[in-house]
Amino acid sequence: MRTTVEAVKKIIDTVLSDGIIEAYIGDANIFITNALGDTDLDSATLASIEKWVSAHFIVATRERLAKEEGAGGAYIKYIGEFKYGLSGTMYGQQAILLDTSETLSDLDKGKKTLTLTAL
Repeated sequence: MRTTVEAVKKIIDTVLSDGIIEAYIGDANIFITNALGDTDLDSATLASIEKWVSAHFIVATRERLAKEEGAGGAYIKYIGEFKYGLSGTMYGQQAILLDTSETLSDLDKGKKTLTLTAL
């Protein structure tokens, strides 16, 4: 894996255990390796993208960020939706920005598809 639990915790406030964060990092590692492993991106950039994708996975699944909350009628609207892919969270958007190969942007827009394989 290219990133660490500590690096992910520096960009996202989470109550998840280190073990759970490590699982998200593992998934992000598989995704980034499959998506960007053949690009010319350097290892520091790949590590940074992996960190942001890990945070994206956490926010998209376990610790969704509130966009709007109410008290009287008790409601909550969350930031992002699954259909928006990496663009659905600020963490995924940052990963896209860091990817100068534009692969993640193309995947996010449906211009490219990816077959994931376990490492």
